[in-house]
Amino acid sequence: MSTHVPAAALAAYAAGDPALDDVAAWGVEAHLDTCAPCRARLADRAAPPVRDLLAATRTALLHEARTGPQPAPGRSRWRRWTGWSPLGWAVTAVTAVLAAFLLDRAYPQFPSAVLLVAPLAPMSGLAVAWSRRTDPAWETLAGMPRAGLELVLRRALLVLSATLPTLTAAGLLLGESPALWLLPAITGTSATLWLGGRIGVTRAAGVLAAAWTATVIVPAVLTADVPPVIRAEGVPGWAAAAVICTVLALVRADGFLRLRSWR
Repeated sequence: MSTHVPAAALAAYAAGDPALDDVAAWGVEAHLDTCAPCRARLADRAAPPVRDLLAATRTALLHEARTGPQPAPGRSRWRRWTGWSPLGWAVTAVTAVLAAFLLDRAYPQFPSAVLLVAPLAPMSGLAVAWSRRTDPAWETLAGMPRAGLELVLRRALLVLSATLPTLTAAGLLLGESPALWLLPAITGTSATLWLGGRIGVTRAAGVLAAAWTATVIVPAVLTADVPPVIRAEGVPGWAAAAVICTVLALVRADGFLRLRSWR
């Protein structure tokens, strides 16, 4: 916030009004950290015993800040908004693409494994892009004012930046059209983000990965034939699906404003 906290927002924050969503509350807290006048306004709204407690706490904290140990050096910019958990899964996804490429080279008579795993590669990284169960720093990151869809999108970009170049190289070496693997991968990523605003990113990735496996990978393995969905005639449908899922993900951006949606 570049100006002071509005009176209505400060009153809602002081009263614990549930109508004030998590992101707005974090914005107020971030402003209070650097604005003494707004902290004084907030203290004036508290009962006298609470004001006394706040004053004593402030004095103790200032004393500790002056005499306590110095903070550790800050992390690099990219480290602050990514974390290591999605990076490890991105490496796993790249490894899966490389394994699929080797399978294609060893068994060219079977359906392309690269095409079959292309949508699953980014999903595996997105599954842990925003999850309290896989990120050891989840509580800290969840308390950031810029947490939510923006952080999820940044971590999705990290996953895509690792998997898409690998898929591109594998597709070019195999002579496959980029549209055959790129559009399903983008659609799967957008669909995961859209559904993730409703049931959580990890669950969304699991549901979509299971659906892709059951409807595409299993039939391809059983019939040893390329499913129509990943043939050239399916490209227009994938293009439309990618646009629709991207729009839906943006429409559902508010689904990431509440902690209960981040599982």
